[in-house]
Amino acid sequence: MVVHRGGCHCRSVRWQVEAPGSVVAWICNCSDCSMRGNIHFVVPAARFSLAPGAGEFLTTYTFGTRTAKHTFCKLCGISSFYTPRSNPDGVAITVACVDPGTLAHVEYRHADGRNWEKWFARSDISDFSKEEEAPAAE
Repeated sequence: MVVHRGGCHCRSVRWQVEAPGSVVAWICNCSDCSMRGNIHFVVPAARFSLAPGAGEFLTTYTFGTRTAKHTFCKLCGISSFYTPRSNPDGVAITVACVDPGTLAHVEYRHADGRNWEKWFARSDISDFSKEEEAPAAE
């Protein structure tokens, strides 16, 4: 495990997350992720922490089922992390928002968010927010 740090563009939202140096990141084609160009990896919520004071700069957008909580910085608009529909017990970390130097390898997988229910039923993404079951990048 490695401590990765990151945050938004204006640096008002800062966080740290404990995750492997090699992660599996998801390229999703849902309406939100595809518009934002978001690519993310998922960790258990217990491994994520916001820096003191960062919460005051966050706001949240929801749509559809309202399960996903798309958090973003009120000042610069960057969504550096969010609570995904696939893993409401986890946190999705935006790969591009991780500070350089700690991610050794990123394995990219495709998530069919436009056909979410069908894709989710055959996907292992929900395992990534579980402490013991999280699959490793290959």
